[in-house]
Amino acid sequence: MEQIALDSTDIQLLDALQRDASRSNLALAALAHISPPTCLRRVKRLVDAGWIERQVAHLSVDRLGAAFGYGLTALVEVTLDAQGAEHLDAFEARAVVEDAVQQCWRVSPGPDFVLVIQARDMPGYLAITQRLLTQNANVRNVKAFFSLKRAKFTTTVPLRV
Repeated sequence: MEQIALDSTDIQLLDALQRDASRSNLALAALAHISPPTCLRRVKRLVDAGWIERQVAHLSVDRLGAAFGYGLTALVEVTLDAQGAEHLDAFEARAVVEDAVQQCWRVSPGPDFVLVIQARDMPGYLAITQRLLTQNANVRNVKAFFSLKRAKFTTTVPLRV
C-alpha cells in the first residue's frame, strides 16, 4: 500500500465518511468544498492507501435482536495457558472466524483476549463457548460479563480537522 500524507481535506473526507458513508459523492464534495471529480479521486486514493478499510451498513442490534431473537451480548476475557506467539495466533485465528464473535482484541496486561460475542440466548452462548473455549485445551481462564444495556456504541475515530 502506498503511504500518503493526509491533508485537512483528506481528514475532513475521512471524518464525513466514517459518520455517514451513504452520502453521495456530490454531497461529500460539497461538504469538503471540492469538486466531485476531485472528491472521487481523493476517496479512491484513501481506499487504495488503506485509510478506509471498508464501507458497511451499521445495523441496529436492538431492532435485529427483537426481530431475530438476538438478545445476549457478552464481553469475555480469555486467558491462555501457554502464551507463545504461535498459541496466541492460533486462538486468534479460531476466534475471528466465529460469526458470533463481533470483536476480538488481544490485550495486556491481564487476560490475553477480550471478545465481544453476540448470541441469541444463554444456550446459544453456551454452544459458542463450547466450540471456541471449552474444546481448546490451551484456554486456562474465561470471565464473562453480560450486557444489561448498551449506553454507547460508535465506530468513529476522533479526528481533528
